Amino acid sequence: MTRVYVTGVGLHPFGRFDGKSYLDLGREAAHLALRDADISWSDVDAAYLARMYLPATSAPRIFKQLGATGISSCDVEAACASGGVAIRQAIMGIASGAFDTVMVLGVEKMPRGFMDPTMIYEPWQIAMGLAVNPSYWAMRARRHMHEFGTTEHDIARVAVKNHRNSTHNPFAMYQKAFTTEEILGSRLVCDPIRLLEICAPNDGSAAIVLRSERRARAARKRIEVVASAHTLARYSSDFRSPESSMSARASNSGPTTVTARLAYDQAGLGPQDIDCFEVQDTDAFCELEAYEDLGLCAVGHGAELVRSGACEMGGRHPVNMSGGLISKGEPVGASHLGQVVELVWQLRGEAGARQVDRAGTGLAHVLGAGGHCAVTILKT
Repeated sequence: MTRVYVTGVGLHPFGRFDGKSYLDLGREAAHLALRDADISWSDVDAAYLARMYLPATSAPRIFKQLGATGISSCDVEAACASGGVAIRQAIMGIASGAFDTVMVLGVEKMPRGFMDPTMIYEPWQIAMGLAVNPSYWAMRARRHMHEFGTTEHDIARVAVKNHRNSTHNPFAMYQKAFTTEEILGSRLVCDPIRLLEICAPNDGSAAIVLRSERRARAARKRIEVVASAHTLARYSSDFRSPESSMSARASNSGPTTVTARLAYDQAGLGPQDIDCFEVQDTDAFCELEAYEDLGLCAVGHGAELVRSGACEMGGRHPVNMSGGLISKGEPVGASHLGQVVELVWQLRGEAGARQVDRAGTGLAHVLGAGGHCAVTILKT
């Protein structure tokens, strides 16, 4: 299969933009990516839009603003992994020879507060109180605390790290550092998860231009996509509604572990070969658990990794240099594309004060409703 490269990226800040429509957000990120790739819209052979909460046929509505060129464009939805699936579809299109240049765009305009449960859950699940996402994250955290001795201070340290990193990211919704005491003193959302340890749904967009090796040869700046994997959770120990979970102690691997293994195999790399990570931190514990599932440490040792400082800037496994979703917020369709944009900047050496020294490889990870998981690995 042909090699595939990111040759351009664009990012609209994440936050609240009541004066802008999703059409505005998408158009701006797309223009930035085209400019960064030094190409025009007429050079693009196909386009994919990652989104969850936007209207049907949002892709052609956005892309026709750039020009009615008649190319294939469509919406892709896979919950929080929408961006990862859209990237995978684009890569398969290029690898098959059908396309040479593809734009992948992620856009979202999210409602305030908890996500609309009717988008994900059945009426009976909502009526039973099973449709509030933080309850599942909290149950996983409590299980981990019970089995491995993880503490609230360990979880809070993840949030402290990400909020500190956000102070160097002008694209983040929140750009303020907090102490451990301030994190633990913030309002309890769902025991043990607190307000400053959880992400907020919001607005934003991110875009990348992918090109075949033939078309990327002349690109001024190109980063290779060496892995793009997507899987769905099997029956596992993931806490989900009763309809889709068999046991709290199932022995088979969870979706992040399975997807990461596929991605590592595709890339011919292991976790020790990755220089920087952007991972799903819908809450601080989710990030701690991702350390284990991505192979940065053994299962049950995530808290030890946190205490060691290994995942901080300057550590051996820097994670969420951007501030993560806790600081940026989570416009679902744009979240994974935003991670990829951050990694491209890191691998180009363009991340400014949050730059990882000599970064040559990066991994982006998302996990969401329905057990959707996607992992993308980039390399200079």
